[in-house]
Amino acid sequence: MGFKLHNFYMNSAGRRVRTVLHLKNIPFDYVSVDISPASEAQLGDAYGKINPMRLIPTLEHDGVLLTESLAICDYLEELYPTPSLYPADRMERAHAKAIAMTVAAAIHPLHNTRVMKYLGQSLHLDQKASAEWYVHWADKGLHALEALIERAEQSRQEDGPFVFGKVPSIADIFILPQIENYKKLGLNLEPYARVCRVVDACNIHPAFIKAAPENQPDFPSP
Repeated sequence: MGFKLHNFYMNSAGRRVRTVLHLKNIPFDYVSVDISPASEAQLGDAYGKINPMRLIPTLEHDGVLLTESLAICDYLEELYPTPSLYPADRMERAHAKAIAMTVAAAIHPLHNTRVMKYLGQSLHLDQKASAEWYVHWADKGLHALEALIERAEQSRQEDGPFVFGKVPSIADIFILPQIENYKKLGLNLEPYARVCRVVDACNIHPAFIKAAPENQPDFPSP
């Protein structure tokens, strides 16, 4: 049985998994779950049976439903170890996973759609206060990523535009979607030269291009 990915073109976590699937040349069926404010299909009971947290993505394989993007990526890594998502060096592998987890667990959850919605609708923060919340935590995250990339450069085995050298790793895969979100909102990325270098490298890599929102079947027509 093949792979079926429940995701949405503009979802950051879904984009991570799409990138891995394309990087490893794994065929998959694309199942769109419309998480736009007008639909919020992920909140319905039908999708709740697929993913109890009502989050995307969910990967379906051999009748099993897998959730959480990092867990899904590691599952695909075990099934298809080449090309690897991780550097060969043991310490670099730990650093790469730490960067991915920093994005997935410490940065992204603080200003994803459902959090921002809760701040406005339930806690009644106005638009200005919500924007201040977003920018505050975005700046914290960007500072951390810049420092973590610098740390990786000091110990990595080869030079190159990606976090750990000439080929992308799980670190780059998780960094790109988050930074693209910041770019859409007009955040100033100029102070974060290393982050910008990684993003530029990702955006010209074929797997990342295939996984980009505008190249998905549910991307809105002009």
